[in-house]
Amino acid sequence: MKPVASVSLDLDNLWAYLKTHGDPRWESRPSFLPSAVPRLLDVFGEQRLTTTVFVVGADAERDDGAEAVAAITAAGHEVANHSFRHEPWLHRYSAAELEAEVVRAEDAITAAGAPRPVGFRGPGYSVTPPLLDLLSRRGYRYDASVLPTWIGPLARAYHNRTAGSTAGGEDLFGGFGRVKAPNTAYRWRDGLVELPVTTMPLLRVPIHGAYLLQLHQLSPRLARGYFRTALRLCRARKVSPSLLLHPTDVLSGTEAPGMEFFPGMAVPGAEKVALLDWVLSLLREHFEVVGTGEHVARVAASGLRERDPVTC
Repeated sequence: MKPVASVSLDLDNLWAYLKTHGDPRWESRPSFLPSAVPRLLDVFGEQRLTTTVFVVGADAERDDGAEAVAAITAAGHEVANHSFRHEPWLHRYSAAELEAEVVRAEDAITAAGAPRPVGFRGPGYSVTPPLLDLLSRRGYRYDASVLPTWIGPLARAYHNRTAGSTAGGEDLFGGFGRVKAPNTAYRWRDGLVELPVTTMPLLRVPIHGAYLLQLHQLSPRLARGYFRTALRLCRARKVSPSLLLHPTDVLSGTEAPGMEFFPGMAVPGAEKVALLDWVLSLLREHFEVVGTGEHVARVAASGLRERDPVTC
């Protein structure tokens, strides 16, 4: 039998990227969901994949977001919680603000027709002990907010250098200490399972869509060799990969105006779709690919190490 792997999609919308980047155009709430969601669902369908989609509550309340949630649910994919306002500084929220953020997103997602979510991912990989405690009390089965890499401060420096505003950017994406976090699933001591976004074993550099596209922009051969190496290392180190995708993985720069700063946006949309199709095909060749919730259920059944709920 093939080892298990999972694919998840953070359904971040155009306005959310612009907001984090300090671009005032976000206030008009521009959206690329009508272009991105059908394209992604087509790729998943062609690959016969069931995935998990982390939905932003503020989008689930709008017409195109609610239609996306309905289409995702109808296609058999799990819908999980990605916060309500998609602010990547949840670590600064008070307990009351955290609860409102999680509950409002839950309500918006269920109102759009999806089951009540049991999985959560913080925007910007933001996770704290109070957030984990809240998720546990509300009956969540897993969190998927940890990115175990050393590049957080470098990503933050790039963000703050290019952003129109650096408000909230002082501690984005965590510190170098995140490289010490496990690269495989574990259980927090309150019972909640953490399924990290997988980074390349040993090197601990990201392998998800935006990074592959940045390499692809430099050299398609380099991007494919990089991903092949990551999967070989995952198999050799017995890491069950959890691969993260974003809508920008299938969109051209003209379909996401204002996002020229984002990695890989110079790659044409058709090339992006072809690369994603290849990535998913290669992943399926070596692993049995499921959604995040199913991945958690399978690894939890085999027993997991416990870890104190400290900020990663």
